[in-house]
Amino acid sequence: MSLQTQIMEALKTAMKEKDTVALESLRAVKSALLLAQTESGAKAELSETEEIKLLQKLVKQRKDSAAIFTEQGRNDLAEPEIAQATVIEQFLPKQLSEAEVEKVVVDIIAKTGASSMADMGKVMGMASGQLAGKADGKTISTIVKAKLS
Repeated sequence: MSLQTQIMEALKTAMKEKDTVALESLRAVKSALLLAQTESGAKAELSETEEIKLLQKLVKQRKDSAAIFTEQGRNDLAEPEIAQATVIEQFLPKQLSEAEVEKVVVDIIAKTGASSMADMGKVMGMASGQLAGKADGKTISTIVKAKLS
C-alpha cells in the first residue's frame, strides 16, 4: 500500500475519531506529498526513498519548532508540535538504536580504512546512504565524529 493511500486511510480514521492533532499532521503530510509530486512534474509518483525523506523532513521541522518553543518557555506551543511529530513518525520505518547505528558506522570505518576527521566526509556519505530512513543524520554524525576523533 502506497504512503498516500496509508495517509488517506489514517485521515478518514482521524476524522471519524475527531482527532484534531492527527488531522492537522496528516493534512500537512498529504499537502507536502502533493507539492512534491507536482514539483517533479506531471503527477509523477514519488519513490519510497523520496517519501521517507519527506516524512523525515516534516518530523525534523516539528521537533526543531518544539525545541525552540521549549527554550522560550512556551510549552503550550511545543506540545502540539511534539504530538504532530509522533503522528508523522508512525509512517516512517523503524528507527535503529544508537548501538545498531554505531555497529554500521564501525563497519564502514573498517571498510574504508578511515582513521581521522579528514575522512569524515567519505564515512558520512556511505553511512547516510546505508542508513537512509533508518537513522537521522544528527545521530550518524555524532557517532562518526566520536569514532574518528
